[in-house]
Amino acid sequence: MIESTKAIKRENVKLVFFLGSILLFFCILALMPRVSIPLLIGYVIYLIVSPAVPTLEKLGINNTGAVWIVFSSLIFFSSYPFVKIVPTVTSEAENIQYYLPKIERYVQKKYELFQLEVKERTSFEISDKYLIDGLDWVRIKSTTFLLSIPQLLASVIEWVFLVPLVVFFLLKDGMSFKKGILKLTPNKIFERFYFLSHQFNKKLGDYIFAKFVEASIVGITITSGLLILNVRFALLFGLLAAFTNIIPYVGPIIGFIPALVFALAEYGSGTTLGALIMLYLIANAIDIAIVFPILVSKVVDLHPLTVVASVILGSQWIGMVGMIISIPLAAALKLIIQEVYKEIYQE
Repeated sequence: MIESTKAIKRENVKLVFFLGSILLFFCILALMPRVSIPLLIGYVIYLIVSPAVPTLEKLGINNTGAVWIVFSSLIFFSSYPFVKIVPTVTSEAENIQYYLPKIERYVQKKYELFQLEVKERTSFEISDKYLIDGLDWVRIKSTTFLLSIPQLLASVIEWVFLVPLVVFFLLKDGMSFKKGILKLTPNKIFERFYFLSHQFNKKLGDYIFAKFVEASIVGITITSGLLILNVRFALLFGLLAAFTNIIPYVGPIIGFIPALVFALAEYGSGTTLGALIMLYLIANAIDIAIVFPILVSKVVDLHPLTVVASVILGSQWIGMVGMIISIPLAAALKLIIQEVYKEIYQE
């Protein structure tokens, strides 16, 4: 009886220590974004490419050789586009600043025409305060964003060195890390922790890969279309559409608005504008009707309202990264709730 009580106490101490260690680890990540962001990016890439290692091992290649093949292939296929795209994006981001006054004058002219029309029809005079406040807000946000691009690219260059390092060591020693964590896992939650961690890793990797493919399809389609239409800053608008596409529902609209305003100010309401609108509609129709149902919805298996709520909460907590990982985290939370339900009600 005494030995049994001591064993129960030991298991409880192990459980508290285990949960406390996990909580401490995530707190450290939250307090050190400069380290945690490349670590998380590297972990996600590892989840996507790691299945290739056992596949190569089945072909007779040893573990070290398989790791080097996967890692070398990853570096090769990701470095070339990065080297080509970064200088172009930097140049376009710097050049677009010269078009902001033109866009501002266009918006001001349209606002004045709107004021006159409202006054003629209703005798109500709209104040200029709304336009001034709106333009000031857009000017500040646009300038801040454009000025932050070089700093962001500097961070990306830093990640270029850190992320591959993280990916390599996870490919090389990932199983050792996993065994070490499982050794610390208390027996009473071992099976469920192993199952939930496996399901979470699978959902996170599958979801990020699916969103990457989805965003790439949208970005390539829009960039190619804008180049065919000979619209300036095609690559910048295409990348913006790809990145904002990660945000469900509202992302495509956010990515479309800058291109729409620029096209109105630069080309007017002519054939170029109509072709640009059709391009965005076709690209997003393909995404909504074909790409999203096949790739993304099958991975997350969540109600649309749950998706919207998780994206909003994720953006409030950790910004853009929160938007990206909120949906797989919601899917993981759903798994945990299902396991708790089975434990309480079905057993």
